[in-house]
Amino acid sequence: MKAIVTAPGGLDALKLVDLPDPGKPGPGEIRVALHGSSINYHDHGVASGRMPSDGRVLLADGAGVVEEVGDGVSEFSPGDHVVSCFFPDWQDGPPISGDFSRVPGDGIDGFACDYAVRPATAFTHAPQDFSHVEAATITTAGLTAWRALVELGNLKAGDTVLALGTGGVSIFALQIARAMGARVAISSSSDEKLERARRMGAEFTLNYTRDENWGKKIMDWTGGRGVDHVVEVGGPGTLSQSIQAVALGGRITLIGVLTGRSGEVPTATLMGKQVILTGIIVGNRRHQKGFVRALDTGLFKPVIDRVFPLEQLTDAFRYEESGAHFGKIGIEW
Repeated sequence: MKAIVTAPGGLDALKLVDLPDPGKPGPGEIRVALHGSSINYHDHGVASGRMPSDGRVLLADGAGVVEEVGDGVSEFSPGDHVVSCFFPDWQDGPPISGDFSRVPGDGIDGFACDYAVRPATAFTHAPQDFSHVEAATITTAGLTAWRALVELGNLKAGDTVLALGTGGVSIFALQIARAMGARVAISSSSDEKLERARRMGAEFTLNYTRDENWGKKIMDWTGGRGVDHVVEVGGPGTLSQSIQAVALGGRITLIGVLTGRSGEVPTATLMGKQVILTGIIVGNRRHQKGFVRALDTGLFKPVIDRVFPLEQLTDAFRYEESGAHFGKIGIEW
């Protein structure tokens, strides 16, 4: 079967290889014919060599069709459309790992290949009427936004949400928040992207290249109260403004480090506002099943900016590097 694997040299050295077919599923396993994926910041880190993993089959997200089930599997049947789990061992409850040693495409082989044989518990059903590429976007970016706002944030109608940027997680956050009756503010360096976000229901937009003190702008938008939820993808370079923008007793969910891995935090303001600051990495299988149930109601469809064939995975990562995308970048084969 064909697969894309990492090699010394980063993105330009990614290899299209022929690997042995994984064969028939054993007890508790399923065999999946894979057809779609999407790329994430984390995948780029592995593919580019920032997170060394030479010879690894890439991509954490995988969606496809069940071809065969092993003994003891009752949740899935041949022909079912399924989608992978970011943490295949984390079924429910509190986090069980603080690293990526068991994450597909990093610690273990991912889904940039034709077939996979894995434990049935490493997948959930895909949302109804989703293409394989659309389904693949929910497992990392979509689930991160869902856990931040719903599972942890207990989002409710009338809440206010600030999403930073217009990448996959932030656009999912916009869609989830609007579908549940919340008001949304969103930031970007592109006026064109902000206009697209407004058409999707963002009530307040700001261009952070012109408004460096955007925390105050958000406070003004909320009449001095601040927002209930911040989906914080930037990290140390944006956290101080997010703390300024959040309401007393509000929640900041830190889900990205696009501006670096360490930096100063205005702790006095954080304490004074009694902010709930939580760092998360995606979510567990129960969270994903709940998200799929919500999407099965017709909540919304993911925003796919562009779709690349698997053989052009390097081009897809280069496009991600450009920052031109709005929403998710899909991979299809």
